[in-house]
Amino acid sequence: MTETPQELATYRAVLDTSAGPIAIELFADKAPNTVRQFMRLAAAGVYNGMAFHRVAPGFVIQTGALSSRAAPLTEKQQKLVHNLPPEFNDTKHVKGIVSMARAEAADSAQTSFFICTAPSTALDGQYTAFGRVVDGMPAVDAIEASPRNGETPTTRVDLKTVRIEKK
Repeated sequence: MTETPQELATYRAVLDTSAGPIAIELFADKAPNTVRQFMRLAAAGVYNGMAFHRVAPGFVIQTGALSSRAAPLTEKQQKLVHNLPPEFNDTKHVKGIVSMARAEAADSAQTSFFICTAPSTALDGQYTAFGRVVDGMPAVDAIEASPRNGETPTTRVDLKTVRIEKK
């Protein structure tokens, strides 16, 4: 796995979802540890078979919850999952920004992440923004329009894989 922010910046992530692909530019300069960990988890297949478990129209779509995974993690995958220190930065949470989800504690982010579907200034400086959708907003919009009960989709929207590619 590449380590320097300059090396990390040569990659992008592609989410293969049941709604279509979503390509993400990774902010290695703003959140190098988060980008590095996201790439490790993706390369190990941790995100394979997860679902978009939260859809909050006009706010975010969220995936990466281990509980939404179709199969349990292998022992090797489990060893990769850990809390991340926050890398809050000056990125504005506008439509298409990708950030780590977390619990109340600032250092509680692990695997779950969200894509903003509208400007969300309350998130600025409070969540680690680590990427931006550069292609595939129609898939994001389709996921946001999914039927749901509250913020829970009533039809499973799959995150099939996360591929890490050279730009």
